Amino acid sequence: MGKKQSGALSNASLPLTRGARRARLMTSVSGYAFISPWLIGFLAFSVIPILFSLYYSFTQYDILASPVFNGLANFKRMSSDTLFWQSLKVTFFYAFVSVPLRLVFAFFVAMLFNRGTRAIRFYQMIYYLPSIVGGSIAIAVMWRRLFMADGAINAFLNAIGIPASTSWIGNPDTAIWTLIILAVWQFGSSMLIFLAGLRQVPKDYYEAAEIDGAGRVKRFVHITLPQMTPVIFFNLIMQLINGFTVFTQAFVVSGGMGDPLNSTLVYALYLYQRAFKYYEMGYSSAMAWILVLIIGVMTAIIFKTSDNWVFYETKEGK
Repeated sequence: MGKKQSGALSNASLPLTRGARRARLMTSVSGYAFISPWLIGFLAFSVIPILFSLYYSFTQYDILASPVFNGLANFKRMSSDTLFWQSLKVTFFYAFVSVPLRLVFAFFVAMLFNRGTRAIRFYQMIYYLPSIVGGSIAIAVMWRRLFMADGAINAFLNAIGIPASTSWIGNPDTAIWTLIILAVWQFGSSMLIFLAGLRQVPKDYYEAAEIDGAGRVKRFVHITLPQMTPVIFFNLIMQLINGFTVFTQAFVVSGGMGDPLNSTLVYALYLYQRAFKYYEMGYSSAMAWILVLIIGVMTAIIFKTSDNWVFYETKEGK
């Protein structure tokens, strides 16, 4: 056995012939040729714009003139920008309220679907549909109309005997909640991921717990939740990123201004205003990198704490 292994090693260490080198080169070239459309798109529309954005964040640039390097001036300016802090406040509130509500609602519906019905595929499609169309301009326009003073929400409340004449999107205390409700309504993608995770939980666990006399609540707490923590972890990361980068819904519902009284001025909307309304590309680029930093920190915190609440059946060394 030792001689065979040493022979194989010695053969592997021999220099390749010219034909073998040519064949390996052609294989590499063919591989890069096949992925070149994606590679070119990735470089042209992702890597290069990111690098330019990083450069512009240290400049004063208004598109009409050449960028002028100004160091950390854009980042220092944020400390005294009241709208910057207002947009952060609105975004944190939106993300920390909408994401848990969406995940809880998605998990609840997934639990119902996991029981199984004859029309399960049809219901999955119906519940997933808002996630597909919910981010569209048409849905945001419809949502804006629903919550106006003469919208369908007030008409429904008046029909059941609850007097309502206020504009939900025109009231600073309720405007952000219309966006949160819209976000929760788009729970379909998280629901499907939860449903896929629930179907991977071994049935033997439930059968053994039922034999031991564990009720539904105990089976949920001690079996379902621990087994689903990796899926919850994934959904939490993805939805938190979506929450911090929300734009379309806030832009349409607030008319692009974050009204009323900047109560719906989410971070991405304020960044858009600085870039395409005031043409402050340098300042908006700096804001974009601050958002990247915030999302990175939040993600790192979740990853750091995941060892305390995410359960994996097999871990290296255990």
